[in-house]
Amino acid sequence: MGKTAVLVSGGILEEQFAKEWLEKEREKVLVGIDRGAEFLFHRQVMPDYVVGDLDSMDREIADYYQHAEGVILRRFHPVKDATDTEIAIRLCIELKCDTVYILGATGGRLDHFWGNVQSLAILLQAGVKGVILDSQNHISLLGKGEVCLKRQEAYGPYFSLFPLGEEPVTVDVKGAKYPLTGHRLSAYNSLCVSNTFEEDTVAIRSYGGTAVLMQTRDGKKDGNERGVQ
Repeated sequence: MGKTAVLVSGGILEEQFAKEWLEKEREKVLVGIDRGAEFLFHRQVMPDYVVGDLDSMDREIADYYQHAEGVILRRFHPVKDATDTEIAIRLCIELKCDTVYILGATGGRLDHFWGNVQSLAILLQAGVKGVILDSQNHISLLGKGEVCLKRQEAYGPYFSLFPLGEEPVTVDVKGAKYPLTGHRLSAYNSLCVSNTFEEDTVAIRSYGGTAVLMQTRDGKKDGNERGVQ
């Protein structure tokens, strides 16, 4: 049986959501990525690994991790050919993890967010389940095959599909309010945005290529975060 890894990246981290998720996934490999490791430090959560160039981290905290017992520090030069998150993802493959959850990969700069989404393809190609999470979004990739979403277990009431990469993506969607048969996903239309459940189970089949699957829910109107479902 493989291992589960939780990566805490340096994007926007929602306090309550992150706390609940870290408590939920107790048996895990925990990786702090640059500023994400600083987030863990301030909450007295000890990671197994700290990864990155540490250019966004307070120097005293970086020194602490340098000497902390039980923490493996993988520090890289700021001028490198991969993002800190990509390096952490490749570490999880090296550690033979079969599931990787990434917190702090959304919010803030959209170039960082989109780079993180694309990095999920590295996990998909390695046969590893990869998920980007925040309180409103559950983002994963769908390769050739079928995935079923159950209404009672879904991350939210909505789901959307987007193509990723150059290979064509053709999908069937059954059990949804807007079913599809043999639909060719295109980057130039919004037909597959914000679909929802018609039946208790939605089946999505892809015939090739890579699709981004986003399961989403609205935030509370008062701005408070929702907890883990």
